[in-house]
Amino acid sequence: MQNFDCPPNRSPGCPVEGTLSVIGGKWKGVVLYHLLDGTKRFNELGRKMPGVTQRMLTRQLRELEHDGLINRKVYAEVPPRVEYSLTAKGETLREIILALKDWGETHVPYYAPAAANSDKPATDAKVLPKTVQKNNAQAMESVS
Repeated sequence: MQNFDCPPNRSPGCPVEGTLSVIGGKWKGVVLYHLLDGTKRFNELGRKMPGVTQRMLTRQLRELEHDGLINRKVYAEVPPRVEYSLTAKGETLREIILALKDWGETHVPYYAPAAANSDKPATDAKVLPKTVQKNNAQAMESVS
């Protein structure tokens, strides 16, 4: 884990800042979410996150591994096989990741219902960029 310097007279928000430095970033939370239901191979994770580049996914996985949140297991076979899974430390984030998912379903404008009793998104899907529509559809499939 990277060194995070909270001075002795730190603000009460310092632990939050430290946590976000570990799990922050566009893709880390999504990787952790997909690993909640078990071990995944690199390409499987990539398919679940179509907006991420191979380079960025590799970087995020390495950082999560470095911080002790995920395991990386390489199999000595041809072609090489690499699998990722949560460590015990990563598993402690389960409730937090699921809470983020729940919050997003309630409050993210293109996902949250327009009214409490409505199943329709708050924003008409036609005005969303195609990539957002595609990602939403894939996210719904992976949750089902």
